[in-house]
Amino acid sequence: MKVMYLTIELIIGFFLLFIIVKFVGKKIINQITPFTFIASIVLGELLGNALYDPKIGVFYVIYSMALWSILLFIVEYLGQKFLSFRGFFEGKPSALIKNGIVDREELKKNRMNINQLQSLLRQSETFSIREVAFCFLEANGSLSILKKTKHQKTTQEDFNIPIKSVYVPVTIIRDGVVLWDELNGLEFDEAWLKTQLTSQGISDYKDIFVAEWLEDDGLFVQTF
Repeated sequence: MKVMYLTIELIIGFFLLFIIVKFVGKKIINQITPFTFIASIVLGELLGNALYDPKIGVFYVIYSMALWSILLFIVEYLGQKFLSFRGFFEGKPSALIKNGIVDREELKKNRMNINQLQSLLRQSETFSIREVAFCFLEANGSLSILKKTKHQKTTQEDFNIPIKSVYVPVTIIRDGVVLWDELNGLEFDEAWLKTQLTSQGISDYKDIFVAEWLEDDGLFVQTF
């Protein structure tokens, strides 16, 4: 009886989590702000504690998760509508380095020391403060860095190299199954696909692990 009851709660909790993530948005997954980070932890705890507490029924599982998701949605909605509300809940980036100078007061406000700043810079492939023109600590704890001109990566424009168009690769076969929507989106048909595969000595879709089309490089195919 307990196993059956737990099974029902797990199934309900699973679909509730799926609906909540779809309903509230992807920010709760990426944990863009401290608020969404905490919200995602609490959401998991609500479900976990409810499932393994025999005194809590299915109704309380649904109620607690539904109420939490409604509160999350309200916060997200208000954040979209009101700038001041957004700043309060999401926080603002802090300029830790300005014009190559470390702002000690900003470090103190964010309860950071120079060692922690240097560690975060190294994780961003910046091994010296002297390389940095501006550095911002984002709301989610990551660093955004603008390097000084002489330390920035060179681009094609710097060498006057003609800029080529950029194309997005499109997977058209995965695990032996043709993705017809993707193929039609490229304005190709089955006859074209068969011709392409035959030219590579492949006759059956089921033999293909993955097939990817890139506009300026043609069809890449890997079989099982």
